[in-house]
Amino acid sequence: MRHEAGIVEGRAGHGLSGHEEDQVPVLDVRNLKVSYAAGGPQILKGIDFSVDGSDFCAVIGPSGAGKSTLIRCVNRLVEPTDGDIVLFGQNVRALRAGELRHLRRRIGMIFQEFNLVNRMSVMDNVLSGRLGYTGAFRSFFKAFPAEDIDRALHLLERVGLQDHVDKRADALSGGQRQRVGIARALMQKPEILLLDEPTSALDPKISRDVMGLIRELADEFKVPVLCNIHDVQLALETCNRIIGMQDGHKKFDGPSKGMRKQDLDEIYAMEVL
Repeated sequence: MRHEAGIVEGRAGHGLSGHEEDQVPVLDVRNLKVSYAAGGPQILKGIDFSVDGSDFCAVIGPSGAGKSTLIRCVNRLVEPTDGDIVLFGQNVRALRAGELRHLRRRIGMIFQEFNLVNRMSVMDNVLSGRLGYTGAFRSFFKAFPAEDIDRALHLLERVGLQDHVDKRADALSGGQRQRVGIARALMQKPEILLLDEPTSALDPKISRDVMGLIRELADEFKVPVLCNIHDVQLALETCNRIIGMQDGHKKFDGPSKGMRKQDLDEIYAMEVL
């Protein structure tokens, strides 16, 4: 079953056009397949979808549906077995190592387990988002340009951590650590944000606060988002578009406002919501 998105509700309450024929997508995925071993079972079984500049898109589905694998294929943290991934007009699967490094500078990623360096300060963790531009040598001597330091301070204020700049990352709560991860991702000046279960380690209230913050900042910086998320209700509340997966197949693709109970029942047919 495929549900085509028409006019979708945009971030921050603004109406935005959905998948118009003359709009070039930021990300276009066609017939994506992944097997982790030669001749082994397929994790992704011919997935097709695109992401436009106005999308805040949630990928939902039961455990083992392939959600995390799908997200990680986009920047080749997982190598696809077959299919095409076109990001910013480039065929991701065809890129060599140096080209892939340059592409990844344009992709912000927010992880489930935060991926912070615990012994480093909040400020240094955020500035590490510029490593792809400054290089390890300048980073080692903390020789970041003044504009990077100003941007880091601004982002820390935006995520509510302006009073924690010099704290070690391991002195923060889970919600604060994820806010550091958000600021670090935005330090890259990304053109797309990939979120891999960004709230699964957080309690329900903090999860809503964090997802609301990401949505607000994505709208502010005009960055499309592709988010693997396990909390269906949070996805419906926060995201303007839903991709539903089951057992490596796409079962739904459309606006969150148009999702019906029967659609969820089909996606989660083998799992109790």
